[in-house]
Amino acid sequence: MKFTLSWLKDHFTTTASLDEIVEKLTMIGLEVEHVEDKAKEYEPFKVVQILEAVQHPNADRLRVCKVDNGSGTPLQIVCGAPNARAGLKTVLGLPGTYIPAKDFTLSVGKIRGVESQGMMISGAEIGFSDDHSGIIEMPEDAPIGAPFAQVLGLNEPVIEINLTPNRPDCTSVNGIARDLGATLIGEYIENTPPRIEGKFPCPVKVTVEDPILCPGFGLRLVRGLKNGPSPEWMQKRLTAIGLRPINALVDITNYITFDRGRPLHVFDAKKVKGNLTVRRAKNGETLLALDGRTYELDNAMCVIADERAVESLAGVMGGEESGCDETTTDVLIESALWDELNIAQTGRKLGINTDARYRFERGVDPNFMVPGLELATKLVMDLCGGEPSDIVVVGNPKPKEVIIDYPVSELERLAGIKLPLVETKRLLERLGFFVAGPNDRFKVAVPSWRPDVHGRADIVEELVRITGVDAVPSTPFPRGDDARKPVLTPIQSRTRKAKRGLAARGLVEAVTWSFVPKREAELFGGGASELALANPIAAELSDMRPSLLPGLIASAQKNADRGYPDVALFEVGQIFKGYRPEDQFIAASGVRRALAKPAGAGRHWSTKSEPVDVFDAKADALAALAAAGAPMQSLQVVPGGPAWLHPGRSGTIQMGPQNVIGHFGEIHPRILSALKIDGPLVGFEVLLDNIPAAKARPTRAKPLLELSPFQPVDRDFAFVVDAKVKAGDIVRAAQNADKKLIAGVSVFDLYEGKGIEPGKKSVAIAVTIQPADKTMTDAEIDALAQKIVAEVGKRTGGVLRG
Repeated sequence: MKFTLSWLKDHFTTTASLDEIVEKLTMIGLEVEHVEDKAKEYEPFKVVQILEAVQHPNADRLRVCKVDNGSGTPLQIVCGAPNARAGLKTVLGLPGTYIPAKDFTLSVGKIRGVESQGMMISGAEIGFSDDHSGIIEMPEDAPIGAPFAQVLGLNEPVIEINLTPNRPDCTSVNGIARDLGATLIGEYIENTPPRIEGKFPCPVKVTVEDPILCPGFGLRLVRGLKNGPSPEWMQKRLTAIGLRPINALVDITNYITFDRGRPLHVFDAKKVKGNLTVRRAKNGETLLALDGRTYELDNAMCVIADERAVESLAGVMGGEESGCDETTTDVLIESALWDELNIAQTGRKLGINTDARYRFERGVDPNFMVPGLELATKLVMDLCGGEPSDIVVVGNPKPKEVIIDYPVSELERLAGIKLPLVETKRLLERLGFFVAGPNDRFKVAVPSWRPDVHGRADIVEELVRITGVDAVPSTPFPRGDDARKPVLTPIQSRTRKAKRGLAARGLVEAVTWSFVPKREAELFGGGASELALANPIAAELSDMRPSLLPGLIASAQKNADRGYPDVALFEVGQIFKGYRPEDQFIAASGVRRALAKPAGAGRHWSTKSEPVDVFDAKADALAALAAAGAPMQSLQVVPGGPAWLHPGRSGTIQMGPQNVIGHFGEIHPRILSALKIDGPLVGFEVLLDNIPAAKARPTRAKPLLELSPFQPVDRDFAFVVDAKVKAGDIVRAAQNADKKLIAGVSVFDLYEGKGIEPGKKSVAIAVTIQPADKTMTDAEIDALAQKIVAEVGKRTGGVLRG
């Protein structure tokens, strides 16, 4: 939202400086994003007059100009603009001046052998306008040597605030002034539009077919007017905030949109055929809009149509065929209320962003529908003349009154601030609230322009906002004997820890859409009808994602397409297996592509580069689980996984068959082909919700790390087992032989072939024995080894290989 300082002072009297106003706006929640001072930005560019312009001796399209800049000595400027001519007053940049659009600093130089002592400027070259067809043409009475910004009235600061979506009232200069008026740095000026008496009945009737889409519609005809340029003061204000003046009728609607937050539309009455109907568009209908583009409509969109065709896309943009121009003599002024959700959906679907849509989708003041029409009528009559008709109003624009029962003690209870009763009432009334009732409990009526205020907490927020957040006292938390409860929930803690763990392995965090195409949803186990979106933001984002992997895989391919093939990405977010809350999970997923090995295993000239494989994905998955606090000693890794993984190069992580925690492996070639993805690509996905809660710790905490003073002992065993026996079963059997003494078991060899019976295999494991209280004797070590052999034989049928 942009506005000039003088515009603000139309609604607000103050002696405060610009800096004080900017600071106060930010303090009350209307954050000032930028203050643009054109006078300072354009200060180097001065008004000059071309005394003569002759043909360049060595170039057909260049002219050599003598220019008067007010110094008394004419300057020689070489210029290629087609409108450079003797007598023209224009804008000059001298040597040493920076030209933003061309990103260079002017200097004295020669152009085709002729010296040039500066540069005459086009609007596009300094960001003044989009016009690059020629140099700027200044008014004939512009004083030579004066800053051109000062001559054109561009020397006023432009303030831009960053509005939050819940403050539709501050999409107007009037609303911003009202907020400032409550802070006591100035006084708000109530500018109620006068009522304009109609001289005759409006000849155009209005029918609203769906009151939900259009709760209220106001229309008035003004006839016998003369359209032309808007006055200079209005053009300067519109230009200052980035709008291009068009003509008086259009400029009036743009001005009221920003001045009062009330979008309007004007129809050339002679181009409208018959009466108007507010209805849903018909599938296949089209509209040539004011931006020169033709839009295809559907029956989800609301339009204003005459008896011939659609004339306006309701609340978004008008049509070209009924637009006003210099020949317009009769005009229909429309002021209406529209359904916020429908406006947002229509604008998003058609890709149209307008100032009207911006305000309607946030909500406009329903009580200002008719006064806004009166204000537009007054401006039209003041600037263009004409005779107004009566106003036609269809529907009920009056909103339901909201009254809040507000105990005065609520401010101290929620914010710790004490305000006198008189001050509390004064602040609320200055913001437009109506306050009545006894001293300890108010009845507060919410004004129609504040749809964001619903309850007591909202009233407290208003009081704190205007009083100042710095008035909220610092209150330390009470410190009792009991330990403080954790702030984060278990899943929040797991999410943060999983992100850190994956980032430490060299993966880069990505954030992808929560929606995927139905085809991708079906490939990754989704696609159920209950997960299809009723109103997707785009046709290719039709379903809730059943997995994080489709988005990550697409992102990896996009990186590869842009010359970065070795990419490793991860994301922690929500996935959807069904529409019920219990079918929604927080997952941690990641992909690696090409040569994107884990951190510490990067490419080097001295080593052979190897593509990523299933074991990289397995290590990533286990790292995420370990960081999130999963009981690693209880996890089981079994071969195979879901259909989107390669059946022979994938695995499933589980805690028994009933609690599957995740999967890892190479992405199935069928999936890569369907998504048009280049491999190799590996990925994993673990469900953080399925990690069992940690058991309560004993009252007396044990040290996190206990180091034994005794030397560990390593022993290797090779077992011959059936080919179907899993190596993990052998590892667990060895660990169960003595959980106190056995510190670790790992597989280091697998052999099938000569010397081993068909249908059998040899699995070799390394066992680390760590005594805790004494050095073990050979006899004790041998006894433990026999126990390991017996346990493995009992659980897997394995025998020690000779």
